Amino acid sequence: MITLAVDCMGGDHGPRVTLPACRNFLERHPEVALLLVGQSDKLGAFSHPRATVVAATEVVAMDDTVETALRRKKDSSMRVAIRQVKDGAAQVAVSAGNTGALMAIARYLLKTLDGIERPAIATRMPNAKGGATTVLDLGANVDCTAEHLLQFAVMGSALASVINGDDQPTVGLLNIGEEAIKGSEVIKEAGELLRSAGASGDLNFYGNVEGNDIFKGTVDIVVCDGFVGNVALKASEGLASVIVGFLKEEFSRNPLTKLAALVSYPVLSALKRRMDYRRYNGAALLGLRGLVFKSHGSADEVAFEQALERAYDAARNNLLERVQARIAHAAPLLRPRDAASPAAELGTIT
Repeated sequence: MITLAVDCMGGDHGPRVTLPACRNFLERHPEVALLLVGQSDKLGAFSHPRATVVAATEVVAMDDTVETALRRKKDSSMRVAIRQVKDGAAQVAVSAGNTGALMAIARYLLKTLDGIERPAIATRMPNAKGGATTVLDLGANVDCTAEHLLQFAVMGSALASVINGDDQPTVGLLNIGEEAIKGSEVIKEAGELLRSAGASGDLNFYGNVEGNDIFKGTVDIVVCDGFVGNVALKASEGLASVIVGFLKEEFSRNPLTKLAALVSYPVLSALKRRMDYRRYNGAALLGLRGLVFKSHGSADEVAFEQALERAYDAARNNLLERVQARIAHAAPLLRPRDAASPAAELGTIT
């Protein structure tokens, strides 16, 4: 039986969303057990034969600093949930809480894998092929070296292989053009490293890709630094909201457009479902010695349940072991240069 540790207090809504999502998830997965972490008075009414409440007296607020979460709230639901993974009581932890705090606590408790300097946040974004493109990093690392981008590509390949069932997923490096001569010095150097990794069989490197390739589905994985990735993620979420809102407004203006909406309802419903970001909720924190998944802070019941699904899929498909295997194979390429790398900058994606 796979066990998930759930931070039930995190996010904008806390137990009001997490508990119903957990109940629905348990009903659909008889082979799963949950450790519900949080304040006992808020979770005590929840009862299920495969759910156990684990008490935590504190909560990491969405606006708490990393220092507050890491140094002052040592009995937070977020920290206790991750501790379940460290102690072997659960295979994976899930939280909708403060992303910077989650990354800092996870890195402090679980540590990074050998060969990985910085963990990365990876999630899927819908594409025109009917599937999704895995993108990383999405906000954990604002300033990256070429070596960091190579590490992200190796870890992203392991994640995509679990999601897609393909041992050789294609990797693209996000750039301002497809040509190898374009981009910053870091991107050019990263391109060289990725091509070397492709030649050695550590990656299936496609080449440089542009922003629209994320949504075309040109490659399975798109690698970028956390600043660019976070902007792309938020922009795509905003665009989806604009399109859905525009269609609703246009088709409610007069009887003729209402009739057109009725005729085209199946197509519009399919479009709305394809662009519903709740279906893609659940980002993996890759590069740690344990599995941690991040839900969007504003997630509703449907979205949070999807994050639980992502975490469950990762655990049952041995994502951690796959990441370790790929890192071990690519170890000669992943060795950092003699020069010290800049300190990690934790993002604040919520």
